[in-house]
Amino acid sequence: VWIPITAAKDTPSTFLLTGIPGMGSGTVWIAIPFCCTYVVSILGISAIVFVVKADRSLHEPMSLFLCVLAAAELGLSLATLPKVLSVLLFGSREIRFDTCLTQMFFIPCFSILDSGVLWAMAFDHFMAIHNPLQYASILTTPSISGIGLGLVVRSVGLLLPLLILLKKLSFCRAHVLAHAFCLHPNLLQLPCADIKANSMYGLFIVVVTFGLDLLFIILSYVMIVKTVLRIASKEERLKALNTCVSHICAVLIYYFGFGDYIPMIGLSMVYRFGKPASPLIHVLMANIYLLVPPVLNSIIYRVITKQSSRGMPKLLTPRSC
Repeated sequence: VWIPITAAKDTPSTFLLTGIPGMGSGTVWIAIPFCCTYVVSILGISAIVFVVKADRSLHEPMSLFLCVLAAAELGLSLATLPKVLSVLLFGSREIRFDTCLTQMFFIPCFSILDSGVLWAMAFDHFMAIHNPLQYASILTTPSISGIGLGLVVRSVGLLLPLLILLKKLSFCRAHVLAHAFCLHPNLLQLPCADIKANSMYGLFIVVVTFGLDLLFIILSYVMIVKTVLRIASKEERLKALNTCVSHICAVLIYYFGFGDYIPMIGLSMVYRFGKPASPLIHVLMANIYLLVPPVLNSIIYRVITKQSSRGMPKLLTPRSC
């Protein structure tokens, strides 16, 4: 896979990836959790898509958003883990420059897509609770497709300038990367030109994009709580809030646990402001970012699927008003 953008004259044709520093032949054993994560992620995501396709009661906005999340997680795994495994198992360290840029592009692209879909899910919950009678007519399949397309365009549009800026740089230092996959903060350590614009724009994308999504999610739940408090029946209030529990857990893990956000912010900050830190800190945070979210997210997605199939049909009745 390759991105046709005119490169600077000093652009290398290849980079060398790095496994785990100091492990030597022990990297073969490190590959085992990567393999397990890859298998768990693929099986979990495939199971979710199969269940949603097979169960007609799940052909609703929440489940469609869930399929987008699953596809993004699958894309992240396919973009990184095959090359990581080839580095750890076979010592195949060489990666073409354009392939490296493409991998670097898709890693944050899928993470930003995840974040946007979590906000869309919060909006879906708000519409289901606030206006259940018109919910189906507002969140139709075309509108869901439009939201999904808009989120994809947002992710791609934000990251394309990053690629263009990076491809214009001259790489005069050693072409050895610190990880078994390509990360933007790591690539910024290699050029000999001024990288301030690249660094600030990359940090801007991470902080502002995820920050705005989190703000919109919080505002959605503030409106959900205000709506629920107007419901007369205590039982109906609990039923309405119960449909949000799994999504709230997903948001908390994504933004405040070992989901994509904390490891991504951590990596960005460590590379930009924590240069004295040990290389093992960089490697550890990068591998947490790669390993942990697929497993956690596949579990969360299954919980959301089960809860959505039980809770939404009951919620979309006039008694919830």
